[in-house]
Amino acid sequence: MSLDISSRPGRTGPEELVPSRYAVKVGEIDVLVISDGVLPLPTKMLGHNVDATERASWLNEMFLPQDAFDWSLNVVVVHSGDQTILVDAGLGLDPNLNLPRAGQLVKRLAAAGIDLASVTDVVLTHMHMDHVGGLLVEGVKDRLRPDLRIHVAAAEVKFWEAPDFTQVNMPEGFPDALRATAKRFAQEYRSHLRLFEEEHEVAPGVIVRRTGGHTPGHSVVRLASGSDRLTFAGDAVFTVGFDHPDWHNGFEHDPEEAARVRIRLLTELAGTGEQLVATHLPFPSVGRVAAEGDTFRWVPAFWDY
Repeated sequence: MSLDISSRPGRTGPEELVPSRYAVKVGEIDVLVISDGVLPLPTKMLGHNVDATERASWLNEMFLPQDAFDWSLNVVVVHSGDQTILVDAGLGLDPNLNLPRAGQLVKRLAAAGIDLASVTDVVLTHMHMDHVGGLLVEGVKDRLRPDLRIHVAAAEVKFWEAPDFTQVNMPEGFPDALRATAKRFAQEYRSHLRLFEEEHEVAPGVIVRRTGGHTPGHSVVRLASGSDRLTFAGDAVFTVGFDHPDWHNGFEHDPEEAARVRIRLLTELAGTGEQLVATHLPFPSVGRVAAEGDTFRWVPAFWDY
């Protein structure tokens, strides 16, 4: 897996000035973090259970704007043995919510030399639209293998049959878009779904484990090879979650449980020292967690060229 920026045939110069993929080795497992783009969202989404002045103070400390915050949107491609595993699938098409800078996965997979037909498995951390939408882009399903396996927690599929939005705090339009996208995904890919209850080994050294919280079937993917470890945390961890793990994210369907999941996971990762990648941490999102009293500290990895 090359880190070189690819050019489109017939065009001169790089396709993008900013790299959109980053390679990591986990023992014998190859991992490629790919950016699907960014999601501009109101800053209230970072902690709707705290006073606005607290959020403003944190944003000032991080040199971030007060009104809207660009959330990175990352997926990973994992090569283990003879399996190529796509973990989450990005946003896909903009569902009329003014999110034009995301939905880049298909072209960025192609730029990385990854043919959709080579993907043997897809693992979904959950069924929010920014994790399944890439599979709904026109023409994608026809290019995927007919025997593609899509691994997702049974509790997640069950939840989206009648989803509960009573505890979320989302901008207008998002609940309807999330419902519609999850329903369409379940209908189009039902025959490909491989459901698990709590934990499932997808490939050698690749285990998906249900955590709940963010959604009832939200899951993380744990990679292990030799002495190396890496966790893809999906939406269990957000940028503000290290300093304020008890802040409720607006997309969490059970924010109290999501905070407990976040604290347990960060405590574990701080203890093991293993690498962490998460959907909405700044690209390339590779780093480690350090304990800092009752909270945590994000330690980004030095880029390896």
